[in-house]
Amino acid sequence: MEDREKMAITPKGLRLMIAGLLVMIAGYILLSGGGSKDPQVFNYAMFDFRRLVAAPVVIIAGIVVEVVAIMGVFTRKEDKK
Repeated sequence: MEDREKMAITPKGLRLMIAGLLVMIAGYILLSGGGSKDPQVFNYAMFDFRRLVAAPVVIIAGIVVEVVAIMGVFTRKEDKK
């Protein structure tokens, strides 16, 4: 009966999930911007390093952190007894 009272996710896993979410949000912020006010003018800023390389790498890093947070086995201090 005691096992049902415990949460399925540990506090460390929850902190990792929040960190992964923040990393993914940072990646999407890096991906944004670069629009042109005039649609007839081509804007080369859309294809810079930040949008093509850095932002996707940061987003994938956030997804990896999320997978580790969900799939990782973290023990609680009271479980070690």
